[in-house]
Amino acid sequence: MRRARLLLFLLAAACATAPAPPPHATSPSFDAAKLTEIDAAIDDAVAHKRIPGGVLWIEHDGDTYHRAYGKRALTPDVEWATEDTIYDIASLTKVVATAPSIWLLIADGKIALDAPARMYLPELADDAITVRHLLTHTSGLRPDLDLHEQWMGYDEGIRHALAEKPRHRPGTVFIYSDINYILLGEIVHRVSGETLDDFAFRRIFTPLGMTDTNFQPSQGVVRIAPTERLYDDPLAPDPVILRGVVHDPTARRMDGVAGHAGLFSTAADLAKFARAVLAGNFFPREMTEIATPPEMPIKRAAGFDVDSAYSRPRGDLFPIGSFGHTGWTGGFFWIDPSSHAFYIFLSNRVHPNGQGSVTALQQRLGTLVAESLRGATFTPVPRRVGWVTGGGAAQNGIDVLDANGYAALRGLRIGLITNQTGIDHAGNLTIDLLRGAPDVTLVSVFSPEHGISGIADDNISDDRIRGLPLYSLYGDRRKPLPEQLANLDALVFDIQDIGTRFYTYISTMGLAMEAAADAKIKFIVLDRVNPIGGDVVEGPVLQGDTNFTGFHPIAIRHGMTVGELARMFRAERKIDVDLTVIPVHGWARNQWQDEAGLPWVNPSPNIRSLDAAALYPGLGLLERALSVGRGTDTPFEIVGAPYIEGAVLARELRGVRGVSFTPIRFTPTASTFANTECGGLRIAITNRRQLRSVELGVAIASALVRLYPSQFAVDEIEPLLRDKETLNAIRAGRTLDDMRVFWRIDAFLARRAKYLTRWPSQ
Repeated sequence: MRRARLLLFLLAAACATAPAPPPHATSPSFDAAKLTEIDAAIDDAVAHKRIPGGVLWIEHDGDTYHRAYGKRALTPDVEWATEDTIYDIASLTKVVATAPSIWLLIADGKIALDAPARMYLPELADDAITVRHLLTHTSGLRPDLDLHEQWMGYDEGIRHALAEKPRHRPGTVFIYSDINYILLGEIVHRVSGETLDDFAFRRIFTPLGMTDTNFQPSQGVVRIAPTERLYDDPLAPDPVILRGVVHDPTARRMDGVAGHAGLFSTAADLAKFARAVLAGNFFPREMTEIATPPEMPIKRAAGFDVDSAYSRPRGDLFPIGSFGHTGWTGGFFWIDPSSHAFYIFLSNRVHPNGQGSVTALQQRLGTLVAESLRGATFTPVPRRVGWVTGGGAAQNGIDVLDANGYAALRGLRIGLITNQTGIDHAGNLTIDLLRGAPDVTLVSVFSPEHGISGIADDNISDDRIRGLPLYSLYGDRRKPLPEQLANLDALVFDIQDIGTRFYTYISTMGLAMEAAADAKIKFIVLDRVNPIGGDVVEGPVLQGDTNFTGFHPIAIRHGMTVGELARMFRAERKIDVDLTVIPVHGWARNQWQDEAGLPWVNPSPNIRSLDAAALYPGLGLLERALSVGRGTDTPFEIVGAPYIEGAVLARELRGVRGVSFTPIRFTPTASTFANTECGGLRIAITNRRQLRSVELGVAIASALVRLYPSQFAVDEIEPLLRDKETLNAIRAGRTLDDMRVFWRIDAFLARRAKYLTRWPSQ
């Protein structure tokens, strides 16, 4: 059977074409202006190297719009994407092969949706898990098999999956888990007597004419888009770019056929599948109905996603009742029965280095496609849960703690250090989650600078919240008092930092660690991603004495999470505290917060956007000498002074990469030069990967020393810069290359490396 399928696959591959064709003619079913916006959104993702290219297919009432964009391969040779490019569709396997196969067997009367999975898999470790639980990711099983063990082969993968025990009572918690679908693929195998790939080929792909859809395609098919270059894979001892070999490491160990990943397909083939789903006469209609419990905030069908943390492709307009899925490698689709429409986008965003991203594109395309459908009317539906990365799970520490049943806190009386940024992926406050956590007693709450709501700019007094004592750590004292800790077993820290040395939340954490050590209680950090990425480190390492805006000798932009900093503080400051860090999961160090799919909450009154947070390490340096926009609508996105001519300063900064400058005049109502008209610049980020915000701040200071030596108070940057050599170099007009020598980044990177988290694979 597999040889016959491969022959059909190779014959279909023989007609590959080269450059991408022009867009197809539009029809009355689509708004041409919106199609232009769609093209621009995808072209922008290609231009910014978030994806090499991709293929789009939109269908509405039988009319179609489809085209290819960019390239399918960047290395070793450049190849243009074509509409018939074959992509590794990763987790789309779950809803194109595995779940439909289960539903066909349900229709055959061979599987019951609410039957115990053990009825079909007698070796399964838990007897409470049902087929429905597996399909809806409510089994309580963890996200993936342990790949640290050196197992290999399909049978070994199944053996490991069968041995897994749920972390939560089945039916009570949603955890997106590949193990669920590995087990479902094996159920298809045992019930039908055919392997999943053979069953899906016979019952789904062949009847629907999906001739380019297959597990284990030939590596010689030129239309296959490559994925990632591997350096340390046991199956590929030499560096190799995967092409025609599944990208997912678990599926790769299982010989390329698994229920959670392994399928390859084209946009045109997936359109045939989506058309059949919409028609409602090929698969059981129940396959697309909501199947999670009514009390559960997330909504999933028994296979498809409906309204969960993974629903970015739904956009802002498609209604609840529409459905779809995402794939780790960059593919996603969404189907809406109400408008009789669907769209598909396939890409290989992981090519060649695993660092692309489609998270922003998913939401943008979902909204634009809905807007492009003529004759369709949508009412925006509030999103009840936050977004995570398409095809993967970016989870902060609170989400990991919750997924593990609060095991690290059970039996403890705790005090919580938090503010408005302490939320889970769905926007629930950590205060409320811990108050309701099993066998956890929340005794008191502590707030940092700006207070529990993050809106105060002055010292803050004690108060109460949710009936609990609320102690301020930014008033007469900045460290918890012994009497406030006397009846606690642990202090828990959950606050979003923004990756800058002089942003004081990490100082609050360090002082609280010292207090916990003195009180002989535990200190537990619920880690959070660094919102401006963890792969860039820049600026001088603090020199001299420490203080509240310089708690420890680290670089200004340190590229660390609060959990990693806590480990560094304990070791290097010799804080004798029992420290536990609940790490983030599913975050790549080069991702910014929106790329990780996590919701943004303003961490303080004047950090009102992710761009402001990214510019803060550089513009924050200057705020005692210049207006940086406090008292305007865009703090830390503008800079100025009464004596500055914006156009002149912009010319001086032409060589600065990653940003653009617009001369402006503005009058701040607060802080430096309050109520005084200033000339200056609006700064916009044009390339995140090129942005070096500390160097931007130093470049502005150096330019102002040259242009306005008697007016620019350069000494005012020293309290936050904290490096005399750099300050003297700015005064002397030395270059950035000269200054980087003073910054001692290599020595800091060596220190930092010991404390970085190695995250579990997702």
